[in-house]
Amino acid sequence: MASITLSGLTKTFGTFTAVKSLDLHIADKEFLALLGPSGCGKSTTMNIIAGMEQPSAGTVRFDDRDMLNVPMGRRGVGFVFQNYAIFTHMSVYDNIAYGLRMRGLPKAEIDARVRQVAELLGLTPFLKQKSAGLSVNILQRLAIGRSAAVNPQIFLLDEPLSNVDAAFRAVMRTELKHLQREFGQTMIYVTHDQLEAMTMADRIAVMDRGVLQQVGSPIEVYNNPVNTFVARFLGSPSMNLLPARLGTEDGRPVVEVTGLGRVAAPASARGSADVLFGIRPEDLTITATDLPGAFVMEVVFVERVGPRTIVHLARDGQELKAIEGNGFPVAIGDRLGVVAKPESVRLFDAATGQALDKEPADG
Repeated sequence: MASITLSGLTKTFGTFTAVKSLDLHIADKEFLALLGPSGCGKSTTMNIIAGMEQPSAGTVRFDDRDMLNVPMGRRGVGFVFQNYAIFTHMSVYDNIAYGLRMRGLPKAEIDARVRQVAELLGLTPFLKQKSAGLSVNILQRLAIGRSAAVNPQIFLLDEPLSNVDAAFRAVMRTELKHLQREFGQTMIYVTHDQLEAMTMADRIAVMDRGVLQQVGSPIEVYNNPVNTFVARFLGSPSMNLLPARLGTEDGRPVVEVTGLGRVAAPASARGSADVLFGIRPEDLTITATDLPGAFVMEVVFVERVGPRTIVHLARDGQELKAIEGNGFPVAIGDRLGVVAKPESVRLFDAATGQALDKEPADG
């Protein structure tokens, strides 16, 4: 298989910079998600890796091989697009077999490979059927199977599940991860869906406006966002961010949250006095209003979402969301106390949005 190293990768279209000075190493057999909003540069990065676009600057290496002048067909890359591009006049079997036949493999080997992939993706009952008329869900399985069948060194998937229904996406998240482990491929998955990235990837690379913001395991990026963009982009609901000031009390760092009260700050907090106080909704506990250290706030909205109750609270223009269980007794207008777990508090520079204990992203 192959590792991938991107060094100083830049892509411009006229005056627009789609990708800026991107440095990223993807290990052999790793499942990496490129995550970010539309227009952040993730698909452009994937297209450069595939050979569909040439970089304006920088290099792409597979293991130790420079891929600058290597055409897409010789890179050993499998590609699955959002629009699955199936040969609808062919049967499911012939679609999966197409790339194998182009490589001149023996008939028996083609048959064995087609049936192996079909079994992995639940396509065996459809092998004799023409692709035209099959559901979108089955067609997307087929697109993945056709690329997987040729056993590429590197598997690139560009938002392959965005056109399918929610139940099928949940199934395919599990199947794609299983497929990657089965074949041992290096896999890069482009998505704007944080749930897809969090559940499937070994690591997540978060991008915004062409700049790589943060790379790490899903739990690392979620728990320790490098800046307010990452903090807001990951999480549903996203991290609460409130204006505050960082100071000290008895030699220990404390943070005064504007209009709400004072709480202990992380011991590692340093830098600007004007900060944003960050806390995930699940790291807030709703309690009695007279509990020392609690923020006293009013309930302004309640969302009952399956196993969770999302409680929206406000006071003097400040707003927080907290998560409780689905049976939590609460109503609009209630006055409640809210306590933040000290170890879960994150502080960001109010001017730059940078986490106070993190190095800034380039650009």
